[in-house]
Amino acid sequence: MTINSTVAKVTEAIIERSRPTRGAYLAQMEKLIEAGPTRAHLSCSNQAHAYAAMGDDKAALTQARAPNLGIVTAYNDMLSAHQPFETYPALIKQAARAVGGTAQVAGGVPAMCDGVTQGQVGMELSLFSRDVIALAAGVGLSHNTFDAAVFLGVCDKIVPGLVIAAASFGHIPAVFLPAGPMVSGLPNDEKAKVRQKFATGEVGRDKLMEAEMASYHGPGTCTFYGTANTNQMLMEFMGLHLPGASFINPGTDLRDALTVAGAERALAITALGNAFTPAAHVLDEKAFVNGIVGLMATGGSTNLVLHLPAMARAAGIILDLDDFAQLSAVTPLMAKVYPNGLADVNHFHAAGGLGFMIGELLGAGLLHPDTQTVAGRGLSLYTREPKLVDGALQWQPGAAHSQNDKILRPAADPFQPIGGLQSLRGNLGRGVIKVSAVAPERRVITARARVFHDQDAVKAAFRADEFTEDTIVVVRFQGPKAMGMPELHGLTPVLAVLQDRGLKVALVTDGRMSGASGKVPAAIHVCPEAADGGPVARVRDGDRMRLDAENGTLEVLEDGFADRVPVTIDLTANASGMGRDLFEVFRQNVGLATSGAGVVV
Repeated sequence: MTINSTVAKVTEAIIERSRPTRGAYLAQMEKLIEAGPTRAHLSCSNQAHAYAAMGDDKAALTQARAPNLGIVTAYNDMLSAHQPFETYPALIKQAARAVGGTAQVAGGVPAMCDGVTQGQVGMELSLFSRDVIALAAGVGLSHNTFDAAVFLGVCDKIVPGLVIAAASFGHIPAVFLPAGPMVSGLPNDEKAKVRQKFATGEVGRDKLMEAEMASYHGPGTCTFYGTANTNQMLMEFMGLHLPGASFINPGTDLRDALTVAGAERALAITALGNAFTPAAHVLDEKAFVNGIVGLMATGGSTNLVLHLPAMARAAGIILDLDDFAQLSAVTPLMAKVYPNGLADVNHFHAAGGLGFMIGELLGAGLLHPDTQTVAGRGLSLYTREPKLVDGALQWQPGAAHSQNDKILRPAADPFQPIGGLQSLRGNLGRGVIKVSAVAPERRVITARARVFHDQDAVKAAFRADEFTEDTIVVVRFQGPKAMGMPELHGLTPVLAVLQDRGLKVALVTDGRMSGASGKVPAAIHVCPEAADGGPVARVRDGDRMRLDAENGTLEVLEDGFADRVPVTIDLTANASGMGRDLFEVFRQNVGLATSGAGVVV
C-alpha cells in the first residue's frame, strides 16, 4: 500500500526541520553504541558497589557476558494504575535468570495522579513532574551498569517522562511494560451524569462519592480514554510495547506472561545479542508520525499535544502543532471510547482494539509500515494479539473485522472522516482544540467573553446564575510559567450544564483541559501565555470573540485589541506551599506550550 501523500509530506517536513538536531543526537548515540556494553568500562570498585547486594547473580554480573537489565519503576500503591508494578521487579528478575541474564532495579520515579490532585494545589506540580520523572530515571540509569532498560509506568506524565529518559539513554534498548486497565465498573457516562447533578445541587456529596468509588474501584488504569490509556496506545503505535500488551487487565496470567516476555525481549535486543535495537533507532521521525496518527484515529488525549513534542525533542526531533492538524485532516476517527462515546477501553479492546486499528491504518496507507520496533522490524507485527495456549504465550492474527461497530469501525467507514484535533491560530496566538466529542453545530461560536483568573471564580459565577447568554469563558494565567499549567477538568460539569441548558459556550485558556476532554469546545494551550504578556492577557469582559474549530481560528473581534496593554496579576500566592516553592526553577525556565512546555529538553 502506498503511503498517504499527506503523511509522507508531514514526515518529510519533520525530517527536514529536525535535520540538525536529529543529526547531532544520532552522532552522540553512535559514539555511546561504539563504546560497547557499558559494564566493561567500570572499575572493579565501581562494579563491587553495584553488585554487592545481588547474591547469586554476582557471578553473572562480574563476568559481564550476560546482559543486565535496568528496571525503572513508577510503582506506588496510591495510584491504581501503578499498584500492580509492586510485583514486577521480582518477576522480571526471575525471567532474566531463566534465560541467563540478570536484572536490577535501577531506580524509582515519582508518579502523581491528576485524578487525586484535580482542582487542588498539587495539580500545579503535575506537568513539571514529567521533567522530574525524566531526571529521576536518568539518575538511575547513569550508574552505567545496564545493557537495556525496562520502564514500568502508565499514567499521565509518567510515560512521557520515561520516554524522554529512554531517548536520552538511546544507546541502549528500552522496553515499556504496562500494567493494564482495571476491569469495568460504573459506566463513565453514568458517572458524568452524577457529576453534573452534583454541580446543580440535585444530588449530595454522598451520591457523588458513591458514583466515583463505583467507577474507580480496583487496580489498573481508569477505564475512560484519557491520557493514561492514550499513552498505552502510543507505546504500541511507536513500537515500545510488545504487540497487544496495552489493554490486558492486571492480575491475569496473560498479563504476567507479557511481563516475562517483555523482559526476555529486552535481554534479546541488547548489544550482546544478534538483534541489537537501541531506543534511538526506534524513536525516529516515522515512529512519532505513527504515534500522532494513532492519537487522531482514537480521539486521544489533548495532553499528548504537549507531551509528544517534548518526547520527540529528547530524540532530536522537532514537532509542530501544524503537524498534528495536517495529520488529523487525513486520519479517520475510528473509535468511540468515553468521553467520545459510551464504551470504555475494555470494550474497545474486546471489539478488536489496537491490533485491528493498526491493521486498518496500515492498509489505508496512513502509517509507516517499516518502522523499527522492540518486537522487530515492521509495524505489521502489531496487528497480532497475544494469547495463552496451553500455558504458553503465542501471538496470533488479530481481529480482521470489528466486533462492535458502535465502538470501533474500519478506516473506510469511520465515525468521522477526520481525526480528533485541530490547531488554532489568530490574534490570540496559537492553541489547540479537541473536536472528536464536540457536536458539529458547536464547533463554531461567536459570543462575548467572560474573563476569569481561576476555575473557582467560574464555578462561583455559575452558582450565582451569571451565565444567561452564549459565552466564551476565558480562564487565563493558567500556563506553565504562571501556575505550572494545571488541568481545568473541574470546569467540565459546569460548562456541560450550561450547554445542556441550550447555551452555546466554549472555554479559552492558556492552561490544560483534562485528558478526558469531552463535549464542550475548549481552546487550550493558548500561547504565548498570559504570564508572558501574551494576547490572552489583553482580553476584557464583554469582548466579542470567535472560536472556529472548523477553520482553525481563534480571534478577538474588537478594534484596537492589539494595542491594549496586557494585564498582570499577583502570582506570589502560587509560588509556595505544597511543594510549589521547590518548582520555582521550573516555572522560570519552562518552554512554550507549543513546543511541549519542557524544562529538561
